[in-house]
Amino acid sequence: MTDRGDAGGNAGVQSGRGGVTVREASPNEHAEAGRVTAEAYRQFARDGDTDWLDYLELIADVAARADRTTIFVALDGDRVVGSATLELHDRVDTDDDEPLQPGESHIRMLGVEPAARGRGAARALVHACIDRARARGKTFMTLHTTERMRDAQRMYEAMGFARLEDRVLDDGFVLMTYWRSIAGPAEPAPSAD
Repeated sequence: MTDRGDAGGNAGVQSGRGGVTVREASPNEHAEAGRVTAEAYRQFARDGDTDWLDYLELIADVAARADRTTIFVALDGDRVVGSATLELHDRVDTDDDEPLQPGESHIRMLGVEPAARGRGAARALVHACIDRARARGKTFMTLHTTERMRDAQRMYEAMGFARLEDRVLDDGFVLMTYWRSIAGPAEPAPSAD
């Protein structure tokens, strides 16, 4: 099941500071969205970290996930400066991830190119994801980040996301889990049990 309601249109446009806008990506923007998002993650690669380099290839392949997720782009004028993938019904990695829970939406691969940071693009991408998920009847949002991404952690916490139990991958890599209610008044995060 896909969510292709506003591809390339202006519905659901979010604005950041400094003239950055966010909307759903059109197919002709997929390659550039992938490039700039992979570039945003590249700074967190460590020497010899081949798994991270493989992940950059997955991030860059927006077209491969666009038919089962919603892709938002952050634009400076008509130039793509970032993107986010929103899972509403289907996961990007169907083999590795648990299915979405009832009411859950999940943000993946949010990144803003380094030169465009500090202008509200990342927050506008998160707000666009929340707005779309809420419009589709979702009641909570989840996401993962890593210990390397301290600015992202601060932003998510400032936006009302709460930490849940970390997800530890088979190779020992830790994904920090965040949760936020997006329906009605704020709710406490579920226990990590």
